[in-house]
Amino acid sequence: MQKDNKRKPRRPRRKREPKLYEERVVNINRVTKVVKGGRRFRFSALVVIGDKKGKVGFGTGKAQEVPDAIKKAIEDAKRNLVVIPMYGKTIPHEVTGKFGAGVVFLKPAVGGTGVIAGGPVRAVVELAGIEDILSKSLGSQTPINIVRATFEGLTSLRTADQVAKTRGLTVEEILH
Repeated sequence: MQKDNKRKPRRPRRKREPKLYEERVVNINRVTKVVKGGRRFRFSALVVIGDKKGKVGFGTGKAQEVPDAIKKAIEDAKRNLVVIPMYGKTIPHEVTGKFGAGVVFLKPAVGGTGVIAGGPVRAVVELAGIEDILSKSLGSQTPINIVRATFEGLTSLRTADQVAKTRGLTVEEILH
């Protein structure tokens, strides 16, 4: 019997989808669970994603390996995207975000100031596309609480148009 030398047709390579969001790992933590046989180690990851055009989100993931935890955190972040109102390259007004014991103060800055913010706040603000801002983290220094407080502050921002619509006035009447 003779074998056919026909090759099986190859499946076309799966095309990688272009990345819509930039990702930044803010914190990786080794967590343990004490069980009868000893300790079980796992990793928790905190990731912030954003398109640098006003859309930003954060997520957490936990797995036995670091890359898996990061992957889970990115998926979680994609489900928690929010749109940040911006005024040029900064925020419309001062705001204080609070979450738990974490407090973050955010203040708009003039053009050319840059991002003056610490670790977790910087990650959120830069990926949101804000280029000029002043910030101060108060209270808790836990990265997850700082990120959540930053999101609390950023989501409570409102533009002059939104305020005018709520009050039933024009933007000029509010600003004067």
